Amino acid sequence: MKKPLITAVVAIGKNRELGKGGKLLWHIPDDLKRFKRLTTGHPIIMGRKTFESIVSYIGGPLPGRTNIIVTRQASKFIADNPYVLIRANKHIVGHANLSMQDGVIVVSSIEEGIEEAKRIDAKEIHIGGGAEIYKQALPHTDKLHLTIIDDEKEADAFFPPYEHIFTKKVFEESREWNGIKYKWVDLER
Repeated sequence: MKKPLITAVVAIGKNRELGKGGKLLWHIPDDLKRFKRLTTGHPIIMGRKTFESIVSYIGGPLPGRTNIIVTRQASKFIADNPYVLIRANKHIVGHANLSMQDGVIVVSSIEEGIEEAKRIDAKEIHIGGGAEIYKQALPHTDKLHLTIIDDEKEADAFFPPYEHIFTKKVFEESREWNGIKYKWVDLER
């Protein structure tokens, strides 16, 4: 069986800024649409804090994707979270109104998350943050879908250095929204 493509999808500022206080620094409508287009229909791996910020922003897990949550506190997360459908050990624990694709799988490591994602989609797996998850996933990642925003903001979460690993540019498009210049850049190893 062919190895699935593992991609990180991320929006960063000039200094690799990701977020502050558990929130994204920018909400650019076309970029959010790109994120949705790239990730819908495929499993997406993220950390607990990222998942919780998504739930507070949109009211639930990312729809149309299996959300795979990496946390060191799986049992507490499951007990506290009405969106969890299934755990990596296959115990049904929650929400009857969610399909598997809209469900949540809870794992304790990036490696375990990748193995679970492979069972769901043998073609493509996405990494959706936050900073520590991106750092742990980078050695496994084949491609970056970057949004590089021509802006600097105060941040407490940063994307790890990637320039020495991902050197092959396969796509670039410059864009602007409300006076904010940004570009979409896809890089491969």
